Amino acid sequence: MSAPPARGAVLPTTPQALSGRLSAADHALRRAIHAWRADGQPARGAPPHGVALQALYVQRALRLLSRRPRLAAATIRRLPARLAHETSELTAALRDLRRLSGGWSAHPVRTGPPEPIGKLLAYYRAAQRRFGVGWHVLAAVNLVESAFGRVRNESVAGAQGPMQFMPSTWRTYGLGGDIRDPRDAILGAANLLRHAGAPESYARALYAYNPSRLYVDAVQRYARLIGSDRDAVYFLYSSRVLVRTRHGGRPVADRSEASQR
Repeated sequence: MSAPPARGAVLPTTPQALSGRLSAADHALRRAIHAWRADGQPARGAPPHGVALQALYVQRALRLLSRRPRLAAATIRRLPARLAHETSELTAALRDLRRLSGGWSAHPVRTGPPEPIGKLLAYYRAAQRRFGVGWHVLAAVNLVESAFGRVRNESVAGAQGPMQFMPSTWRTYGLGGDIRDPRDAILGAANLLRHAGAPESYARALYAYNPSRLYVDAVQRYARLIGSDRDAVYFLYSSRVLVRTRHGGRPVADRSEASQR
């Protein structure tokens, strides 16, 4: 396997070069994810260094494409069909979320290590068994709300925890649990979504969770990808919280620190 790209590796900005690099990085990332899963590590710890670096490179490429629609269209045309479809979905979700947060001022971001992905998957599936809400949708909400628990801030509106509940809503749907505990928060989210119309209408349920069409679209795009590609949740989990700087996105370490998002 070739060495993973350096953390600050320069991204090509021509469609031909970028599509080639993205295809190679996707292939290498999948091989690294398969090796990680074969070792049984997802249930216990953080992504291996190789997975994290490959994921960061792909994440940075997707972020670039989401900000440059013409480059994205020309690059996606050159990708293999499966990767082209997934790249289109992911860049669209990123555009949705950027528009959703467009009015927010720069603010400190506090981060910390998430629960191991193996534990999160067990929580999602337990919630699915109890409430009938798809595990892939719960994973997508967890991703969008807090990057799987990495972001520790309250929202600008005062929502808390890895599934970002308002305290008043938590009192109704939180089942007496801890709003900041990943397992309790995932169960509470499944409870809310079930009462709001899932699984019959995920769009209606997600709109009740966050009344924004951009939010609903982004979560559903991520959920479709997670549900159809067994590697997707491992890639998304291994992606980093990026903060804006004059030189582009900078990854934040998975420990508490202040930054500007």
